[in-house]
Amino acid sequence: MVSKPDFGSAQVTGGQLRVAADIGGTFTDVALIFPDGRLSTRKLPSTPDDYARGVVEGIVQLIEGESLGPETIGEVLHACTVATNAILENKGARTALITTEGFRDVLEMRRIRVPRLYEPLYVKPRQLVPRRLRYEVTERLDARGEVVTPLEPASLERVIDALRSAEVEAIAVCLLHSYANPAHELAIGARLREAFPDTFISLSCEILPEIREYERTSTTVINSLVGPPVRAYLQSLVDMLGKRGLPTRVQMMQSAGGVVDVRTVMKRPAQIVECGPAAGVIGARHVGAQAGYRNVISFDMGGTTTKASLIEEGALVRTDEYEVGGGISLSSRLVKGGGYALKLPVIDISEVGAGGGSVVWIDKGGSLKVGPFSSGAVPGPACYDRGGTEPTVTDANVVLGYLNPASLAGGTVPIRKELSERAIQDKLAGPLGLSMLAAAWGVHAVVTTVMTRAVKTVTTYRGRDPRDFSIFAFGGNGGVHAVALARSLGIGRVILPPGAGVFSALGLLFADVEMNASASYLRDSREADHEDLERRYIALERSLAEELNRPAAAIHNTRSADLRYFGQAFELTVAVASPVTHKAIEDARALFDAEHERTYGHRLDGKRIDIVTLRVTAAIESGGPKALRREAPRAAGAEHGTRMVYFGPEAGSIATPVIGRFDLSAESTPGPFIVEEYEGTTVVPPDCSARRDEAGNIILGIPT
Repeated sequence: MVSKPDFGSAQVTGGQLRVAADIGGTFTDVALIFPDGRLSTRKLPSTPDDYARGVVEGIVQLIEGESLGPETIGEVLHACTVATNAILENKGARTALITTEGFRDVLEMRRIRVPRLYEPLYVKPRQLVPRRLRYEVTERLDARGEVVTPLEPASLERVIDALRSAEVEAIAVCLLHSYANPAHELAIGARLREAFPDTFISLSCEILPEIREYERTSTTVINSLVGPPVRAYLQSLVDMLGKRGLPTRVQMMQSAGGVVDVRTVMKRPAQIVECGPAAGVIGARHVGAQAGYRNVISFDMGGTTTKASLIEEGALVRTDEYEVGGGISLSSRLVKGGGYALKLPVIDISEVGAGGGSVVWIDKGGSLKVGPFSSGAVPGPACYDRGGTEPTVTDANVVLGYLNPASLAGGTVPIRKELSERAIQDKLAGPLGLSMLAAAWGVHAVVTTVMTRAVKTVTTYRGRDPRDFSIFAFGGNGGVHAVALARSLGIGRVILPPGAGVFSALGLLFADVEMNASASYLRDSREADHEDLERRYIALERSLAEELNRPAAAIHNTRSADLRYFGQAFELTVAVASPVTHKAIEDARALFDAEHERTYGHRLDGKRIDIVTLRVTAAIESGGPKALRREAPRAAGAEHGTRMVYFGPEAGSIATPVIGRFDLSAESTPGPFIVEEYEGTTVVPPDCSARRDEAGNIILGIPT
């Protein structure tokens, strides 16, 4: 074995290191943490023609920059936007749906509600499967799973004949009440896999064996829709890694927050639709708790979107009521119908189309709008000089002086300020009759309003007061906009961790291996047999242990259940003690009453409470890093210079010092100044202050 350089207190040996890569709409981020906690990162433009190329190139650049060989890397952790983009950009596989006779239009009917009450011209998103590709088979089960009409083989063969001429790439099967009895679905699945061995096939009984016809159908369809593009991408990534001598063992982040083997993802790709944002929240929980902040709002502003999530008392908030697409991806019992239902466990993340690359435009009424469409990595903002001519949030920030007018990401992305000025002047300032600075400040104000919507979705919509939390900001643009967002919400503290600009990649390194399983169980909690419940939970735990292929002793299982008051159409998830006893059921009922009051402001004491779904999360500790250590650069303490920065009409333009993170001390330094780093920029306005804590986090103080 060739010896490697000594990094601090730890010697790097073969296969010891884990490297993480996260793909964003504009940049691909790569991170590596050495055994002693030292952090090394790379940030490079994403490669939309083949995202895998950017990932592999970033990893190679990182390890070569550290004088390491590929043999020192034992595992690659990854999060990507391939599944999300397949849905949002209408680039998914050509998918067919097979369902019970008479239920062909479940996707069309959706929830029979609109998310915008006062928009009479609202148009629902296009269907993921057009009606001509939705087929019916003759069969019927009742709600208990008993056969009302046997599966008619002739009807299935007619569908198979039609599918042969339809040239579909994927098939989803969702029959009525198959969660109670999967026999018909399994029979159809076996015949389809025989007839179409190369077609991606999803059965609802394998993807989501739970009640609610629309949600189950939509989730199964999404799994099939994203299956072929996700499978093709991951195969390409594994092949490229192998060709460069890197490990082909790849672990993917799930939307629920854990990582799983890439082979599992290829079977159930719907579980990675929100994997990139989830990685950042995992990191925020870990690093925030280490710094003593257990109640934080994670705020992730990248190049294409802004994501927000709540971390309460050090715990993630998870849900299975999620919608992707429709202008904002979110989980909400109050706002539904705007996107496509994805009823799988996810970290409760709200996402809006507002990032550095978001295009700024003027609507027909003369109002300034930001996003949701983005310039992406190509052509990118106007200042990148790659062909983009539309003004973006990044262009506005360049004009305001927030971003380095020469380059970003340590010089890897050259900036031409004059192109930003031209785009803002010609497309915004001129038409609106404003000065260039006023127009750019308007962009800054509008994007703050859009981001505030994302934060309120995970706080006030959940019965939480955002003023009780700190903002944990990251992403390439998080430090630029964090103070404005905090002001709009009345929050007095912002935390910016080391490596904030690549923090979603860092979050992957803190994630445990994790899988989830669920089963329907619809009955009155007062009549539930605790022994029967215990048997059902054990069955779920055994299925997860088999899939993880690990001994039960190595797995930590967490049990929960979805409960609701009788007559309600929505549930709340609460913990269930193990083993299940009569007292455990009563405790779960009490937890539900308390959470219902906290979320909705009232409780119904004495009202019947139903158990709807049983859930188990199986986790294996990853053994990831316990802390981060960002070394001071050699130039720390050196003068970075000053530049003119515009802080709004009241403060105007101010000659503002530009410093580095390590120029800050434990004592608060009053603004204004700008902290410039390889991964990102932090703006500290005149009336704010900043300090650096023992863990290297920048702590911003904002007057409220």
